[in-house]
Amino acid sequence: MARLHELFPGIDLPHVELGATPTPVRRADVGGLDLWVKDEGRFGSGGWGGNKVRKLEWILPEARRRGVDTLFTVGGIGTHWGLAAALYGRELGLRTVLGLVDQPIDEHVLDQQRALASSGARIHRYSSVARLKLAAPFVLARLALRSRKWPYYLPAGGSSPVGTLGYVETALEIGAQVATGALPEPSAVVTAVGSGGTAAGLALGLRLAGLRTRVLGVVVNDAFRLDAQTIARLANRTADLIRERGGDVRLVVAPEDLDVDHRWLGRTYGAPTEHGTEALALAEPLGIALEPVYTAKTLGALCRRENHVDGPVLFLATHGPRP
Repeated sequence: MARLHELFPGIDLPHVELGATPTPVRRADVGGLDLWVKDEGRFGSGGWGGNKVRKLEWILPEARRRGVDTLFTVGGIGTHWGLAAALYGRELGLRTVLGLVDQPIDEHVLDQQRALASSGARIHRYSSVARLKLAAPFVLARLALRSRKWPYYLPAGGSSPVGTLGYVETALEIGAQVATGALPEPSAVVTAVGSGGTAAGLALGLRLAGLRTRVLGVVVNDAFRLDAQTIARLANRTADLIRERGGDVRLVVAPEDLDVDHRWLGRTYGAPTEHGTEALALAEPLGIALEPVYTAKTLGALCRRENHVDGPVLFLATHGPRP
């Protein structure tokens, strides 16, 4: 069973198809690990995919349900999330306004900025998270006055309970791939933690799928509190949402159900690290897309944890191709 609406028939949670499922899984030869890769970069359309699109499958129809015409969300100046929201929101007639915070600039960030400039999003740029927090209420109020509707505010990375549904469903998909023999039951699913929604959805969804698999989250962002308690809380808020909309969820995710590793961030969000740079060299042999901010740091951390992970490990390659 790989879909939320199959597991909970009749739940009142609108959904729109933005990508083809299931995304492929395959074994990879990296440093003697029993490593498997789930290529989430294949998910999406129009040249831009990845884990953000999984979240937008639930967020965008929820925006239409609420009758809004504008999305307001936040991130770094090289945001993947903001770009995905702008591109896919535009396809459904939604305007996107972004509040973006400065981060270290490299070629990857410059590429993202060029893509954002042509995405149709309206961009407000700030020097720090503190300045963004001060400005955001005024930006929201101006948008509401202009359109006579409050924008749909989305937290960084789309990591709301609605957005987190995308990775509840992905975990159910992993369960179905285990059931069909496409991969062994992983001892752990490893993912970058930039805002927490992917890890939270996996933690809830893996339990719903009946798997014993743990979530290992590699923290790559220092702008938010991203510990096991925070991620478990988001997972449980997502379970509450499913219950409120008609789904019989009786599970509770505990902080002890997750492993969250803060050792691989580097100096700050977006700053390069030695292990991340080393991991980038693995992208071509693995046949997947990596980028320096999230996925390379995560794979690099995994390669250096080989004596601490027993059994098959599933690496979530969440970076979508650039437009």
